[in-house]
Amino acid sequence: MSGEEAGGGRVVLVGAPLGNIGDASARLREVLATADVIAAEDTRRLSRLARDLGVTVRGRVVSYFEGNDERRTPELVEALAGGAVVAVVTDGGMPSVSDPGYRLVRAALDAGHPVTAAPGPSAVTTALALSGLPSDRFVFEGFLPRTGSHRRSRLRELATEPRTLVFFEAPHRIAGALADLAAIFGADRPAAVCRELTKTYEQIRRGGLAELAEWATADEPRGEITVVVGGAPAGPAARPDDDELRAAVARRETAGTSRRDAIQAVADEYGLKRRDVYTLVHSAQ
Repeated sequence: MSGEEAGGGRVVLVGAPLGNIGDASARLREVLATADVIAAEDTRRLSRLARDLGVTVRGRVVSYFEGNDERRTPELVEALAGGAVVAVVTDGGMPSVSDPGYRLVRAALDAGHPVTAAPGPSAVTTALALSGLPSDRFVFEGFLPRTGSHRRSRLRELATEPRTLVFFEAPHRIAGALADLAAIFGADRPAAVCRELTKTYEQIRRGGLAELAEWATADEPRGEITVVVGGAPAGPAARPDDDELRAAVARRETAGTSRRDAIQAVADEYGLKRRDVYTLVHSAQ
């Protein structure tokens, strides 16, 4: 599949197995064996993937990951200009989803080079399908901000989103992220934590956000994690009595949310004015 034979350089986004090698497609094998250049998120993982598939990689292999993508992209566009077929492969799933593949796609299109795909597995749609939550309309949010304050700010923006939400999260941040989700979205909002999809130790944990936060704190799950959260119910929830409103604020504070943010989250959840919830909480003290 040289660039000259194919009529000019082009980018091929290649979907790699999430974990189970049996999910590799025939086109994945073909592209790995014939591409002129392979831009891999991790060159060692690419070597292992090719070995497991029994594929001999004849093209030039370069690393392409968040951190070197700004420098590497012009080199790859230059290769395209010379007629090369450039394959993009991530550690698992489809390139250009929460990885630097997007930068090359945009640069290639801007330079007039075609982009195509050898589609394959996706952690986003796999987790969504396994979650048991509505999948007819959903929003993919990628990774949440790393720091707690920025994460909570982003979640407040999403608290009333009616569509199912899908997030990626790192193992060392999953407990904190779930606690913030429970505090801002509500303890009983249904969700699923999908860990190590298609691998030997695949695990799907379903339940309310508070329950999942407790589990993650106790079990410290490892591996690659995708979180699926049910959308906000239509319209504000029915207003509970004053004691329950105070308790709702207290639960969020216990989960680590500041009082100000807890009051705002409860006000948003029940369609109340923030100052009314503030007065209610402070009148009991």
